[in-house]
Amino acid sequence: MTNRNAHRTLGAAAACALAAMTAAPLLAADDTLIPRDVLFGNPDKASPSLSPDGQRLAFLAPVDDVLNIWVAPADSPSAAVPVTNDTDRGIRTYFWSYDNVHVLYLQDKGGDENWRVYSTNVATHETIDLTPMDGVAAQIQQVSDKFPGEILIGINDRVPQFHDIYRVNIGTGDRALVQENNGYLGYVTDDDYNVRFATRFTDDGGSELFRNDDSEFTPFLKIPMEDSLTTNPMGFDRSGDILYFIDSRGRNTAALTTLDLQTGEQAVIADDAHADLSDVMVHPTKKNIEAVAFTRLRKDWVIVDDALKPDFAYLRKIADGDIEVISRTHDDTKWVVAYLLDDGPVQYYLYDRPARTAKFLFTNRSQLEGLPLSKMRPVAIPSRDGYDLVSYLTLPRNTELVGDHPRSPLPMVLFVHGGPWARDNWGYHPYHQWLANRGYAVLSVNYRGSTGLGKDFLNAGNKEWAGRMHDDLIDAVNWAVDHQFADPNRVGIMGGSYGGYATLVGLTFTPDEFACGVDIVGPSNIVTLLNTIPPYWAPAVEIFKKRVGDHTTPEGQAFLEARSPLSRVDQISKPLLIAQGANDPRVKQTESDQIVEAMQRKGIPVTYVLYPDEGHGFRRPENSTSFTAVAEAFLAEHLGGRYEPIGRDFDGSTITVPVGADEIPGLAGALTR
Repeated sequence: MTNRNAHRTLGAAAACALAAMTAAPLLAADDTLIPRDVLFGNPDKASPSLSPDGQRLAFLAPVDDVLNIWVAPADSPSAAVPVTNDTDRGIRTYFWSYDNVHVLYLQDKGGDENWRVYSTNVATHETIDLTPMDGVAAQIQQVSDKFPGEILIGINDRVPQFHDIYRVNIGTGDRALVQENNGYLGYVTDDDYNVRFATRFTDDGGSELFRNDDSEFTPFLKIPMEDSLTTNPMGFDRSGDILYFIDSRGRNTAALTTLDLQTGEQAVIADDAHADLSDVMVHPTKKNIEAVAFTRLRKDWVIVDDALKPDFAYLRKIADGDIEVISRTHDDTKWVVAYLLDDGPVQYYLYDRPARTAKFLFTNRSQLEGLPLSKMRPVAIPSRDGYDLVSYLTLPRNTELVGDHPRSPLPMVLFVHGGPWARDNWGYHPYHQWLANRGYAVLSVNYRGSTGLGKDFLNAGNKEWAGRMHDDLIDAVNWAVDHQFADPNRVGIMGGSYGGYATLVGLTFTPDEFACGVDIVGPSNIVTLLNTIPPYWAPAVEIFKKRVGDHTTPEGQAFLEARSPLSRVDQISKPLLIAQGANDPRVKQTESDQIVEAMQRKGIPVTYVLYPDEGHGFRRPENSTSFTAVAEAFLAEHLGGRYEPIGRDFDGSTITVPVGADEIPGLAGALTR
């Protein structure tokens, strides 16, 4: 390994976090191997939601191992019955309509992300496809209590690049055109279903807001490039005269602000010096801001409306974990509250506000209760040029600490988040728990370019793919090695999407740093990636040119080719596992195919796992479980962690292994069972 002696100075934030980590011993040893299907299978019950009138409770739960929507009387969750009949991919996203009769949900086919919107009558169980068009990626534009039987949907059936806005009857599927889109990224609509503003990116990578004046869109507000990912309108107050913004203009972190459309007056509701706005609670009918959240190491709620202070004071006593209010009745007398833990399932409660009592509903994964799960530790790791890299470290539960580090360094997996314009957060993470249970330290890093930590940190990642963004990952590994959390000879890198790209970069740009890599739907060539983006991403292409690189010019192409792992295939000297969904619309199968083919031409071993019914990641539990079975055997072979044999974890999966089945112990045999 190289560069392991660099940057040994521990920043103050990191020192504080380490002190907290070592203040109490870890729990006693427990050698239980948690079955993969417990970690990656379907939840028992998830995403509970009250009907607006508070009479019914809906949630997601399996029917024949496929997630569907169940509905029960709110006071009797055990009486729930399934109201939908999805038999394939399972439903993940749904919500109640304001008529209290229908639930609406989104579903695609095989991971192609061509979303359709469905409406189900909870009494008759009749389901209507509201967007029955092939090759269309529908979007929910607006839902309003003023029109309980209708919603606004964006549909790109006329021009694939642009979504026209339709008003759709959720009981019949009848639709009427509200706004034809001939060039905008999207629209801002209000509760009266009026199209108030349009947005689009500008040639310099900034964005612009256009006001709808008598059906003519006129320039209203320009947002500079450095603020374009951290400033955008969020909706209106009840009057429609106040526009809420998440806004980083004139500051580093994104605040919650208001703009009075009548007077032009602007005001800051809440801000934080260290983190962007990450969540907002808005009253269901009054539409005033009640609470906001900022997330640096962990989520921190700030109460804006004093009326909520007694509620939060009571709820903080009910259970541990970060609080999320995930559903509220129209009269705001009942809430569904979730408590997010790092070492256990989500706990759901039904909260009666007038009575100030909380009744336990259920957890999302009852099989996790009582299992030897590990704590996730937030830590700020110093980068070589002075940034604090907000990171999350999980150690095996039976790790014995001596002072501020394990008695012996551990094999470690650097698990890199996708995006890159996203972030890791504290909480239960199935990959962290799986890997820690198998004996690995697990480290996730918010490298520069990650969101939520201020625009300076976000913009520091511009055109730094395989550059300083990767330096941050190396700095974090060096920190883990220097503080004896990680064995320098047994560090693997793993991730999906951008995290998959980072894995390929790790094995091609810094081949001596990692012992192996697991790439999940990662791009291998940035030029081909940007040349094949979905058509409805075209209005945002300028953001890619300015923040990643310009794939349309010879100079830009040369720059991006130099930052692409495909151009350095001959540098790969460590074992590599690649996984891909055949229907991925963002990172096409070609991205994995081309690097596998290049490795084969050069005689470099690789294992390639391909799923014909998946897209950008693995949604079917059978596929997730089968992939982790393969990855577990791979990591055990090259990092030395614990391993549960594949057994029957391929049952029901569509896994194929076009290349390299013999490279992983037990894989070839499992495929023939």
